[in-house]
Amino acid sequence: MSGHGAPQTVPIDATGLRVVVIAGLWHDVITDGLIAGAERVLAASGAEWSLERVPGSFELPVAAKAALDAGADAVVALGVIIRGGTPHFDFVSSAATDGLTRVALDTGKPVGFGVLTLDDEQQGIDRAGLPGSKEDKGAEAADAALRTALLLQRLRG
Repeated sequence: MSGHGAPQTVPIDATGLRVVVIAGLWHDVITDGLIAGAERVLAASGAEWSLERVPGSFELPVAAKAALDAGADAVVALGVIIRGGTPHFDFVSSAATDGLTRVALDTGKPVGFGVLTLDDEQQGIDRAGLPGSKEDKGAEAADAALRTALLLQRLRG
């Protein structure tokens, strides 16, 4: 499992941060699990947060950029891309990953990366923070976004 060796984290105080969770609509059982994990972390942190939905993972970067340009301190991007029989998987995965990286660098604000790229649905269920899941990638993405936003605040004084 890819989560082997993941750091142990403790809840943090992110009071005053404004975070937007942006999630795709595809594979709703998995995506809803990712959203629930992000929600748990964000609520426990004290951050102000909201949820916006986009049609799919390809649309995550442009929505993330809009949220950050509108004043959000961080974005948590959540999506599910499952490999099929065509190269479409590769194109969408690359576009989402490269686009979200560009958004973070262009805005200077963190984007928590919770886009699952999977060979099959079971891999997503295993990572979605659902009952019986081995990992909670939505929670991990939210935690990463919060910790990075707080780090950037400290570094920038």
